[in-house]
Amino acid sequence: MPTTIPATAEKASITTWIAILAGMIGAFMAILNIQITNASLLDIEGGIGTGVDNGAWISTSYLIGEIVVIPLTNYFSRVFSFRIYMIASTVFFALFSMACAFTHDLGSMIAMRGLQGFAGGVLIPMAFTMVVTKLPKAQQPVGLAMFALAVTFAPAIGPTIGGYLTENYGWQTIFFINTVPSIIMVVALYFTLEREPVNFGLLKEGDWAGIVTMAIGLSALQTMLEEGNKDDWFQSAFIVRLAVIAFVFLTAFVWLELTVKKPLVDLKLLRNRNFGIGTLANVLVGFALFGSVYVLPQYLGQVQGYNAEQIGQVLAWTGLPQLLLIPLVPRLMKSFDVRYIGFVGIGLFAVSCFMNVAISADYSGDQFFVPNMVRAVGQAMVITPLTAIAMLGIGPKDAANASGLFNMLRNLGGAVGTASLSTIITKREQFHSNIIGQSVSTYRDVVRERIDQMTAYFQSHGITDQALAHHKAIVALGGIVRKQALILGFGDTFAVIGVMLAIAAILLLFARKGQVAGGAGAH
Repeated sequence: MPTTIPATAEKASITTWIAILAGMIGAFMAILNIQITNASLLDIEGGIGTGVDNGAWISTSYLIGEIVVIPLTNYFSRVFSFRIYMIASTVFFALFSMACAFTHDLGSMIAMRGLQGFAGGVLIPMAFTMVVTKLPKAQQPVGLAMFALAVTFAPAIGPTIGGYLTENYGWQTIFFINTVPSIIMVVALYFTLEREPVNFGLLKEGDWAGIVTMAIGLSALQTMLEEGNKDDWFQSAFIVRLAVIAFVFLTAFVWLELTVKKPLVDLKLLRNRNFGIGTLANVLVGFALFGSVYVLPQYLGQVQGYNAEQIGQVLAWTGLPQLLLIPLVPRLMKSFDVRYIGFVGIGLFAVSCFMNVAISADYSGDQFFVPNMVRAVGQAMVITPLTAIAMLGIGPKDAANASGLFNMLRNLGGAVGTASLSTIITKREQFHSNIIGQSVSTYRDVVRERIDQMTAYFQSHGITDQALAHHKAIVALGGIVRKQALILGFGDTFAVIGVMLAIAAILLLFARKGQVAGGAGAH
């Protein structure tokens, strides 16, 4: 644990700010790497010789590593010392990242991405913990705004950076992007973090049963979510087995954490009204944050045929404005009820999703500009207030534990969101395809006329065989139906994200009133 700042301290030292800034770089890079492959999956899949169905594991394996390690961070930072554990994790994060560039098959890529996530996931809660333990109360909103920048800006800009590097320099280069920031971090942390003794004796006291049940349960759950849609969910014996394993081990994990003296994750913190509400809203925001960054590239790639760089350019407008807006949020927190700031932010995020519900075949990059700008403004006002609300009433001794639980559940919400939305796209496409297909019948004069027109088109473009031209016309019409069904499916998916955010916004209004660090709080 980092040294706690006395309550009477008014300002943190330059050394403390350098350490926190280095920590924020780590959190930013760790979150960036969840999404950095999204716009480049087709290129990576081709490079390592795997199919489209398996490519999502390139992102998922990293996320599993992060989700598993985040709750372990507080415990291991006490065993190995905060300073050593953070520096070592930074080094391994960079090494495993570079190793991904040299993989040649899916198995090795999954292994390296999983280890990269296991090392990088540590950096997220540790950066958060530094804010709430090393900064005085008056300066914590500034630190939280820096953390919010990492949480919301990184996923938005990840595909942009990944797409640009992939199109111009090859997909391998995206895995070297962590090298220089990691070196800067190691140097900064080495000279600014307090030296603390290693305490290997804590290994004997570890909640190893909790660690094992959590790791197995979360891994099984995430694998089930990832493979479920491809394997038709519970029609597959493999998915059923994963569901049983996830249920049994996660149930055991919850029971253990509520009964042992020194739990790995203190689930009792969720009894705190604000932490419970803030964490639940955080899960829904994670669902939307990671889910929207998954859905939009899928739409642009599948429907509009955008390449990685073009997808990145569209997504850039959800990230770039946040660089200007997030630093202003602490000032807003000094003047307005923090719950209402969060409500407005999440509400704007929801509105941006509802704006995309009525998408059509003509809805491409330019049409996403306004919704993405609305989303950028909204996201800028989400994480800082949400975090401040959740941490209201959480003491410094519980800060690290609360940080691990808060950040793990947001990422888990994102993992569930990505998998769920993938299924929703598929199911809604099938639904709309059936509905449209009932109208597109050869018994209708308008359909026969359309087929005749398309047949004539193909005949005028080099196909002399009328039967072949007629067949191509029917296939082309089927393609139009499928594309329209897919577009409607994406529209429904944006609606689901919007509803999740609306629920999160309403939840914040039930949070307890109180004085938020450095701000006006809730009156």
